[in-house]
Amino acid sequence: MAVEVGQALKILKDEKYKLTKQRKSLVDYLAEHQQRYVDVTKVDEYLRQLYPGMSHNTIYRNLKEFEEIGIVEMHVKNDQMQVKFQCDYKHMHHHHFVCSNCGLVQEIEMCPIDMTFFDQQLPGAEIDGHRFELYGLCAECKKQQNLNA
Repeated sequence: MAVEVGQALKILKDEKYKLTKQRKSLVDYLAEHQQRYVDVTKVDEYLRQLYPGMSHNTIYRNLKEFEEIGIVEMHVKNDQMQVKFQCDYKHMHHHHFVCSNCGLVQEIEMCPIDMTFFDQQLPGAEIDGHRFELYGLCAECKKQQNLNA
């Protein structure tokens, strides 16, 4: 985990962001929860407990900036914005399997999307990114489900 925190702090520094104690706390918190998406409201609650004067806007702005520079990944689940620490700095283009039961996030290293398909479906369009997530039960939750059946 220390390597990921160090990489994230280096990215912040390289992108000319000040390494404030609030940003460091945000990176540390996300690194502690890197195997799962965390509701942004929980991140907000945690940081506001540590830094009572910190505003909601500052927290959300930092999360958005972290996403833009590749430190975190964000998605929406049940109308709730969620965030997780970037799981692979070497391969920024990657996809996930998310356990519907425990929330475990596992990286899928290969891309299952054939972009030439979109050339046929969206002629003249320029695609600059995509997301792909699979949902289901992780091996451990599936095993528990079978034991309880």
